[in-house]
Amino acid sequence: MFRKSPVPTISNGSYLQGHSNGTLPSGLHTKAAQGEKVVLKKKVTLLRGISIIIGTIIGAGIFISPKGILEHTGSVGLSLTVWTVCGILSLFGALCYAELGTSIKKSGGHYTYILEAFGPLPAFVRVWVELLIIRPAATAVISLAFGRYLLEPFFMQCEIPDLAVKLITAVGITIVMVLNSMSVSWSARIQIFLTFCKLAAILIIIVPGVMQLIKGETQHFKDAFVGNAASVKGLPLAFYSGMYAYSGWFYLNFVTEEVENPERNVPLAICTSMVIVTVGYVLTNVAYFTTLSPEDLLISKAVAVTFAERLMGSFSSAVPIFVALSCFGSMNGGIFAVSRMFYVASREGHLPEILSMIHVRKHTPLPAVIVLHPLTMIMLFTSDLYSLLNFLSFARWLFIGLAVAGMIYLRYKRPDMPRPFKVPLFIPALFSFTCLFMVALSLYADPVNTGIGFAITLTGVPAYYLFIIWDKKPAWFKQLLDRITSTLQIILEVVPTEENSRS
Repeated sequence: MFRKSPVPTISNGSYLQGHSNGTLPSGLHTKAAQGEKVVLKKKVTLLRGISIIIGTIIGAGIFISPKGILEHTGSVGLSLTVWTVCGILSLFGALCYAELGTSIKKSGGHYTYILEAFGPLPAFVRVWVELLIIRPAATAVISLAFGRYLLEPFFMQCEIPDLAVKLITAVGITIVMVLNSMSVSWSARIQIFLTFCKLAAILIIIVPGVMQLIKGETQHFKDAFVGNAASVKGLPLAFYSGMYAYSGWFYLNFVTEEVENPERNVPLAICTSMVIVTVGYVLTNVAYFTTLSPEDLLISKAVAVTFAERLMGSFSSAVPIFVALSCFGSMNGGIFAVSRMFYVASREGHLPEILSMIHVRKHTPLPAVIVLHPLTMIMLFTSDLYSLLNFLSFARWLFIGLAVAGMIYLRYKRPDMPRPFKVPLFIPALFSFTCLFMVALSLYADPVNTGIGFAITLTGVPAYYLFIIWDKKPAWFKQLLDRITSTLQIILEVVPTEENSRS
């Protein structure tokens, strides 16, 4: 189903797959006549790379509900320690991906690294689960937070109707999809703007918190490690929550081929972003505790709003807008990055080939972007999204751990591979162990949902043999797929990149 067929060429050197008459629609013909290469261009600068990472990591969680760590640790001091340690562990993972991104200069992130180290089957399973369940559900969840907090100022005195939230969420998802389909530059510029909005929102919390400390509001830090003792089960769950809050440091590796000077900019963007996020997260939690007691934080539905109401009065009504902007930035960064995974997987023959085609004028992977739209809408209006994320969250850590373990394996399998950025071996060893610990913790804490998630992941194995390995499909089926592909090319005005066409 996903196998690529030979690509017919036309006389001027442009490519159009599946057109029996060898002609191009008018828009495609104009581009072809100009002799321009239709490729993804290197438009991700250092600043844009930093904005992708920070803008995707910082979502709604730090503003709404950082209580997960506190309730599992039982004390202010231990919760701040966990925030710090999780930031350091995430930095270790980011450093591993910096090495992978500079030694394997292909987009696709986890998928590409697993493919290079362990072959096509585990790589296909990774992208299979991401496309069908994980990314649509994750996009729908963060988008719902966007919709809810965008409407919050208009429903201060009453409950927001669920239908209104879902409708405005659907509009937000569509806007992000259109933006990423139309222009790489504009999506990157908006991501930079939204990242500054996120950092401004964090500073709005940190600065009053520092002022509170200067005034001597330190009562909640006295005997900081005294409180309800963390249980054997609770402390690992606190680390699980913390690692989830920092997840997103790997998104720049999804777009490596579009990064200017990746040997320099990938490691620098990753390290800079993780330092900023870790310091910001820890100081934000410190600021909360200058004004809110642990009990206040645990009962609050939106900690940033409660904090602002205590210190800023009417200005607190602006906080939901900042939260909505933060969520929009996470939506934009996530879709921008993950669409490149689908693009690369299609280029490797693991997804329908239409997903590896580029718009002839916009130079965006339009099909790989919009393929998520119908799936996300289905999730948004029909599914129990939080259950989906719960029983598939282990898959993220499993495959990230596998990618980092693959980095260790490649050190021995391909010792001569150029490695412009190289980390000490104990860093990937520690981080891959942490990921396996996260997987085991998922199984321990929620065996039913994790088992369901494991079963869904395993469906990728028969799918691989059915769609990729089995090449004796009926002729009518292959002709139907070719017809669908060529029709979509005309509608979407997309063609294979020159590199794809010659492969």
